[in-house]
Amino acid sequence: MKDAWQLRRGEEVIGRLVLETVDMFWYDCRFEASTGWPTLRPHMEALRAAAERRDMDAIHKVDEAISALSLELAPEDGGEPITDFLVRIKGDSARLRY
Repeated sequence: MKDAWQLRRGEEVIGRLVLETVDMFWYDCRFEASTGWPTLRPHMEALRAAAERRDMDAIHKVDEAISALSLELAPEDGGEPITDFLVRIKGDSARLRY
């Protein structure tokens, strides 16, 4: 079984990330949206727009807003939840760093 995590905000499931490949410090994953995705989607869209503009200040602000959501990654194998991470989601793809 591949490594997989539930991306959650409290009890709300944002989606599921399934590891596909590792690229140095980033984990490339398949993203499967869940009912909580609308909570995070606007932040991911803002992050992508800031990255396209190469606006580092805006990227940091969006990352702070995402951090304020108190998201966690719950490993499906039952390990301890991860609370300090970066995630980038576009469509059904995600990049994860922790």
